[in-house]
Amino acid sequence: MKKLLLLSLYMLLLGFAHGQTAWKIVGQLKTRDAKDIQSSTWSIGGETLDRDYTDYQSYKTYLGPLGAKRIRLQGGWSKCEKVKGVYDFAWLDAVIPDAASRGVSPWVELSYGNPIYEGGGEAKLAGHIPTSPEALAAWDNWVRAMVNRYQKHVPEWEIWNEPDLNPKHTGTEIAEFYVRTARIVKSIQPNAKLIALGMASVTKLDFMKDFMEYLKKNNALDLIDILTYHGYAYNPDSSYPHIEKMRELVWSYKPTVEFMQGENGAPSTPKAITIGAMRDQDWSELTQAKWDLRRMLGDHGRGIATNLFTISDIHYGPGDHMLGVNTKGLLKTNPDKTIERPKMAYQAAQHVFSLFDSQIALQKTKPTTDQPSVYAFQYQHKAKGGSLVAIWSGEARPADTYEPKLTTITVEGTFKKPVLVDLISGKVSEIPKNQWKKTGNQFVFSGIPVSDYPFVLADKSALSIKR
Repeated sequence: MKKLLLLSLYMLLLGFAHGQTAWKIVGQLKTRDAKDIQSSTWSIGGETLDRDYTDYQSYKTYLGPLGAKRIRLQGGWSKCEKVKGVYDFAWLDAVIPDAASRGVSPWVELSYGNPIYEGGGEAKLAGHIPTSPEALAAWDNWVRAMVNRYQKHVPEWEIWNEPDLNPKHTGTEIAEFYVRTARIVKSIQPNAKLIALGMASVTKLDFMKDFMEYLKKNNALDLIDILTYHGYAYNPDSSYPHIEKMRELVWSYKPTVEFMQGENGAPSTPKAITIGAMRDQDWSELTQAKWDLRRMLGDHGRGIATNLFTISDIHYGPGDHMLGVNTKGLLKTNPDKTIERPKMAYQAAQHVFSLFDSQIALQKTKPTTDQPSVYAFQYQHKAKGGSLVAIWSGEARPADTYEPKLTTITVEGTFKKPVLVDLISGKVSEIPKNQWKKTGNQFVFSGIPVSDYPFVLADKSALSIKR
């Protein structure tokens, strides 16, 4: 009954979103396998394999068709080294080369601690980093073994995850640990990109400042290429003022640092079911898809790469930071962690990953609208020349029911056959001729329905469409 109700709400939403039923549907946006996409900034989360909370062998067949070009994996020191000095890499050998063979490049996070060593830290989220001389030496050895073994398939290494979740960590302490680890990686793989910091919060600027100060004082700013952060928010569009302050701080030390949303996504179930971030409000598969789209395109429009969290629901076990099922996966799982089916968000992500690849260039020009709280970012297809505008209302967190606002959009660009793309369903509708005109260098589109998740207004030539 719940599935039928959700489907009914979705179909109702689509009817509103197209503004009027007279709009002609001219096709369906094509999705592409990762192997067929040359490059993009999109990544998908493959976290917690280090603790067996997800099953790569169950979800791997969904990985290529999703279309993300990268996957975030966690290295799992304690899973690799259960006996001092003895490594078992069989579990990673079954994952890293396989993902790469599917056209999805792994980036590996080096974490967590290993309790077989005194002072070795904890093998869980929010655990402490290793601190004793013996544990740090063992950590160094494991990092060397990891980089030597997987450098062929892993071009990027992230060092630790959400260090600011542990109240005992300081920015200076984490910086010292980061530099120690980064120098080992670079000594083996000089061309590797190094990723810091996996910050849980986007507001702890003092922590970030202490981290960057340590790098500066120790001539180690060359050891950070990319900075990752998480920072969940009920309304994803509300995060960006804090993110801009973080970017301003980091760029004051090193202007060339790239920013990447290292982990973000929404639950797909009511609060009685899910665990993890944003668990105290009710969600559905529809609001998950809407939220994920807003986070992805909000990042993309600001030149920020995105790691969408996550491919599969996560079954946290006893003794970790939390216990239960985190339903942020694009794939719904069975109790044994095998895959039941893709969710609506999987399809939505496919549409974004297939459309917004390296062929689509973000433009400096900004569309204007007659509605408040509307976000719009403009793009152009590099080869075909057609323009695209991603647009949505960001006034509140996504809702199961939302009546789109009819909006006038003014934009400079190239539109010979303008269409509107629903990024959840993939349906492409022709915009009626009486609802758009060209005035000088500008196009004016009137009566365009803007919903609480992104649609794309595009020249048809910029799209790959199947009928």
